[in-house]
Amino acid sequence: MELGKLGVWYFTDSKTASDAAAFAQSLEAYGYSALWIPETVARHPFVHAGWLLAHTEKLIVATGIASIYNRDPGATMAAAKSLAEQSGGRFILGLGVSHQPMVEGVRGHEYGKPLSTMRDYLEAMSKSIYASIEPASPPPVLLAALGPKMLELSATRAQGAHPYFTTPEHTRSAREIIGPEAMLCVEQKVILESNPEKARELARGVAKIYTGLPNYRNNWIRLGFKAEEIDNGGNDRFIDATFAWGDIAAIRQRVQAHLDAGASHVCVQPVNPNGVFGDPDMNLLEALAPMNKST
Repeated sequence: MELGKLGVWYFTDSKTASDAAAFAQSLEAYGYSALWIPETVARHPFVHAGWLLAHTEKLIVATGIASIYNRDPGATMAAAKSLAEQSGGRFILGLGVSHQPMVEGVRGHEYGKPLSTMRDYLEAMSKSIYASIEPASPPPVLLAALGPKMLELSATRAQGAHPYFTTPEHTRSAREIIGPEAMLCVEQKVILESNPEKARELARGVAKIYTGLPNYRNNWIRLGFKAEEIDNGGNDRFIDATFAWGDIAAIRQRVQAHLDAGASHVCVQPVNPNGVFGDPDMNLLEALAPMNKST
């Protein structure tokens, strides 16, 4: 698999299937190497990945992430291998432990210790039986890793890490932990808005979705933020560190900062400056597109 330096991370669940396919085709035409899709309480990520792969020719589709609590290891392994074989090797399996409120409050499962639960899940995947045509190459498995121990596991028991909602400083630390060979595919939220007040207001609206989740909060505190800087969507220092806003040059600079820090791939999540969730900023994506720049 040749994963380029720049991809897109986005919720496509509010789009019709045909509109989601058209969105993926636009990204492919712009030269982005991958589309990362999450798993929440909407579409099945593997079913949707199959649809997107069937409607594109070169674009890689990755789960960012599929929750290990939503299906058993054998089912996950079978889905990943099926998608990789059917698409000619254009699928990346991103896995994560999700968050306790989602796992227990929404899904009704017991939330286990993240590290040991993930380790056991990967071990069970490796032992699962798959009696069908194998893909030419196994699909890469990346872990939603933020803390040092999960990052270590991503390098020793998977092919790399997919950190979400972090900073270039975290990227640098993650690269040191996972070593030079593992894949490091980081997500970066971006806003094409040069007015500081408006950009930060938009960012806080997005950040509030995440700032109460322990896994993210713990990581931000490790990065040096105080709880009061994170609460209520975050203060200016928090927003400026975790979001890239401004003109295209400023956004490119943040993407490059991740690459310079050791990221092998950056997937940008475009925040619509009109505040419309589920409607990506296509002007930003076109201006930032790899077809318009070497990255």
